[in-house]
Amino acid sequence: MEEVAFTFYCSFSTLLFIMEKEINISAIRKEAEELYRNSDFYCSEAIVYTIRRHIDPAMPIEAVGMASGFPVGVGGSLCMCGAVSGGIICLGYFFGRTQPKDKKIKKAMALSKELHDFFTANHKCACCKVLTKGMKLGSSAHMKQCISFTGEIAAKTAEIIGRELSIKTYE
Repeated sequence: MEEVAFTFYCSFSTLLFIMEKEINISAIRKEAEELYRNSDFYCSEAIVYTIRRHIDPAMPIEAVGMASGFPVGVGGSLCMCGAVSGGIICLGYFFGRTQPKDKKIKKAMALSKELHDFFTANHKCACCKVLTKGMKLGSSAHMKQCISFTGEIAAKTAEIIGRELSIKTYE
């Protein structure tokens, strides 16, 4: 008899909860956008909060707090897009390693690169300074663009999580 090994990317109770779900991609996109639009959260926080609420409520709420340093290109430095960072935080939660030398790092990095490459294919870069060039931070043009980025990345992150965990997704 052949032995089969499984790698779980989350706790067993979380896995059972998630397996019974379907992921509504458009609801995730809309909620993340609204949270940013209403100034409830910045981009990265809105994405983590929404993914937690819709996909894994067992995710510690502190994960949202972990995303608080990433808005406006990492703490206001205008470097890596905060929305992309928020999506990567979520991918790390589901697929990242928690033990030294764990090989799950390869999956987490590959999925993070997939998300990054998706964003840069659509927007040419992931640098906040370049993406917001000529915009005043907080202006209507800046808000419109970053609200859109937040929804786009929340949706793509949910799509990746669904695909990788074999959870049905729909728009």
